[in-house]
Amino acid sequence: MMQTQPMPPTKARRRRPPGFTLIEMLVVMTLIALLLTLAVPRYFGTIDTGKLTVQRQNLATIRDAIDKFSADLGRYPDTLDELVAKHYLRQIPVDPVSELATWTVVAPADPTQGSVYDVLPPASPASTAASGAQP
Repeated sequence: MMQTQPMPPTKARRRRPPGFTLIEMLVVMTLIALLLTLAVPRYFGTIDTGKLTVQRQNLATIRDAIDKFSADLGRYPDTLDELVAKHYLRQIPVDPVSELATWTVVAPADPTQGSVYDVLPPASPASTAASGAQP
C-alpha cells in the first residue's frame, strides 16, 4: 500500500469575521428603497380615497338628518347645531379632508322655511386658492 504524505503547510487561511460586507448592505438597501418607491405612493393614494369616502358618508348622514328634521317639523333647521340639539345628530361630523367641522350650508329658496336646505364640503384653502376666490 502506498502511503500519502501530508501536504506541506502553505499560507494559513484567514478567517473572515462574521457579518455583512459593505457591498451586501448597499444591495439590500437599494432593494428596500426600490420597493418603497412602489409601495408608498399607493399607500398615500389609499388614504386619500378613504378620506373622500368618509366625507361622502358624512354628507349623506347630515342630509338624511336634514330630511328627517324637515319631515317631522315641516321646516328646515336654522343651523346644523339645531340638528344636534333636537337629537337628529349626536354631533356635527368632522370633514376628514379639511379636518374642519364647519360645513358649507345651502339655504332653501324660501327663507321662511329655515336656513339649512343642504350641506356641501367645507371649502379648503387649497380648493379656494385653486378656484381663484378671495377668502
